[in-house]
Amino acid sequence: MSNGETFPYVPTPDERTLALLAHLLQIISGWLGPLIILLIKRESKFVSFHALQALLLQVAHLVLMVVLGFCAFFMFFLFAMTPSSHVPSPFPILIVPMFFLAWLGPWITIVVLGILYGMRASQGEWAEYPVLGTLAKKFLHIGKTPG
Repeated sequence: MSNGETFPYVPTPDERTLALLAHLLQIISGWLGPLIILLIKRESKFVSFHALQALLLQVAHLVLMVVLGFCAFFMFFLFAMTPSSHVPSPFPILIVPMFFLAWLGPWITIVVLGILYGMRASQGEWAEYPVLGTLAKKFLHIGKTPG
């Protein structure tokens, strides 16, 4: 289901709308919006596929934020335990903006992916996120179809 591949049926307007909502709601509600849509419309492979992709993206984001939080916690104690010197180090000054960018970058990625893939879902495309789309296909047992 890469670019250009579709299943034999065309999704209904309701399915396209719910798939769009799954992508867009993740921007506002995180994992909760895609999960609700996935649970409500499990019988639709199209909606389930798009909602599961959004849900997997949110899980990956959560894991990344936990790792980033542990790194920030470790860096805080590393600086707290280091003996102070008379010359201030520029290292802590550089670390704070780096952690801020590491926090902001994935969120911007979610916003961009949510909008772009939501637009594609609203047009009835089986567009898949890199890596996560393949994982969603495996979870839903969706394979290539001849056609």
